[in-house]
Amino acid sequence: MANATTNIDQKVLQYENFINEVLRRDLQKVLKQRDSVYEKISQYLQLKNTLQSLQEEGSKHLKTDVDLGCNFYVEAQVEDASKVFVAVGYGFFVEMTHDEALKFIEKKTAQLTKFTDQLTKDSAKIKAHIRLVLEGLRELQGFSDLPESPTRDLF
Repeated sequence: MANATTNIDQKVLQYENFINEVLRRDLQKVLKQRDSVYEKISQYLQLKNTLQSLQEEGSKHLKTDVDLGCNFYVEAQVEDASKVFVAVGYGFFVEMTHDEALKFIEKKTAQLTKFTDQLTKDSAKIKAHIRLVLEGLRELQGFSDLPESPTRDLF
């Protein structure tokens, strides 16, 4: 009997380690990656709004503040704002007209949104695996479902 209890305790520890060391770490990685992609989407949408306001103004000259780092801003003047450099990935920037940049932003945000949807599905799968292992642990330890909290009738 003591040997069976020891085996169960060892299995419980293995499952708990699997949850904490593998599943929760994987879930944290996926959620962190998804947050990073959401931030990229936000940056592209901010650029889109800026480009649309530049198009509405119709002015080629632009006066703006530029962050040099550590929230240290200087005023900058752009003589010809008809073209912009857009980050396309892997550290590359491409010079584009406003219309080209807006088309690129639409495609890029659609691609990134699709990727976040996949990451959300992946996180749901990992959460389901965690739940499944926890249910297995509960069953292995012989616990029954926790009782529902009693409700009382209002009428």
